[in-house]
Amino acid sequence: MPEVRGPEKEQEKKEQRRFINEKVVRQPLTGRQLARRGLLLICAAVLFGAAAAVGFAAAFPAAERYFGDRSEAESQISIPKDEPAESSSAPAEEQTQASETESEPIREQVQSVIENYRYTLEDFTSMISSLRAQAVASDKGIVTVHSVQQEVDWFDNPVETTGLYSGAVIANTGREILILTPEAAVENADSIKVAFSGGKDVGGRIKQKDRVSGMAIVSVDTADVEETILKAVAVVPLGNSYTLREGDILIALGSPAGIVHSMDYGVVSYVLKGALRPDQNCRVIYSDVMADAGMGTFLLNTSGELVGWATETAGGQEKKTPAVTEIMGISDYKSILERMSNGLGVPYVGIAGQTVTEAMAGRGLPGGVYVVSAVADSPAYSAGIQNGDIITAIDGQEVLSMKDYQSITEKLACGQTISVAVSRNGRESYASLEFQITVGER
Repeated sequence: MPEVRGPEKEQEKKEQRRFINEKVVRQPLTGRQLARRGLLLICAAVLFGAAAAVGFAAAFPAAERYFGDRSEAESQISIPKDEPAESSSAPAEEQTQASETESEPIREQVQSVIENYRYTLEDFTSMISSLRAQAVASDKGIVTVHSVQQEVDWFDNPVETTGLYSGAVIANTGREILILTPEAAVENADSIKVAFSGGKDVGGRIKQKDRVSGMAIVSVDTADVEETILKAVAVVPLGNSYTLREGDILIALGSPAGIVHSMDYGVVSYVLKGALRPDQNCRVIYSDVMADAGMGTFLLNTSGELVGWATETAGGQEKKTPAVTEIMGISDYKSILERMSNGLGVPYVGIAGQTVTEAMAGRGLPGGVYVVSAVADSPAYSAGIQNGDIITAIDGQEVLSMKDYQSITEKLACGQTISVAVSRNGRESYASLEFQITVGER
């Protein structure tokens, strides 16, 4: 028989269906609970933000070094120029003489104190210790440049020969380290390696070289240098060689003894002003300091600033005269060094000249630059300029002195064709001539 549902049973079924359809609603959060959750959310945001910032700061340098766009132009090097003290005007000289007259009593007092002071061994030892401390600190900017050449022996076996030269770190752009070294270190090298103090050899490349001065710039990618070594690399600051005077103390670093990282001390013996060099007049400094110019010897002042490098050593036992080192002052070379550091060729015309003085003008010479020597096989020599010519203009710009000549030629580009106006002495008078010169590269 079919089951008969009573009213009670139907009511129970309805209650079950109503329960199933009901939604469970959570109790609303109190104000304290909302504040607590908001505080936790803020703390979590700060924590994750700080972690992201730390991670970014730690990873960014490496990412920039290893994944940065290497095709971007490298940072431009700018080297401020120095002005010789002789460029001051006559009134300034008169003021200097007046000030010297006014300070004469003070000078006499100082001189009296110096003469009466008795230096002790402790004083001398202290002076030498200070000098040595400066030399040791500056030596951190000296590196060893390996010139690697691939050759074969008598049995056609490959042989690798290495020449060792000194280099001075003159700049660190963050992307590359620039090293000044003798041209011989890169002249015939198949590859170049650089050894920093306490580090392994890393590969280097030729940035630029100058055959006239015999110096070159080698570049090392900072990404190839260990982080600890990179932090220890010191840059040797560039000084002002125009301030050097006879008797000043010099520190010789690099290879003064023919060995990298050797050192010596000496004094300035003489400063030759207005020395003739191709396309410039410069100062040559002479010192009794020991130097090996071929391997690279760099001269620093007592402040640790680079003021020049050895170019030649003359005299000695064979000539029965004291050995004297010839030093190229850096102030006359800064414009050239700036171009080389930026990978640009140094323009070369090939004129060794001097300004026509008043005495020369009194003998009938026109104003301009007197050509003492047109360097053999130079662009000027090949164009037809001769010894004794007087350069009066370059590309329409008047030339009245060697300063004018240098200012114009420093801005030229290698391969550029320029017009050079000269006066040449004839039988009766000077004749005006014009030459087309293609600027070379030093």
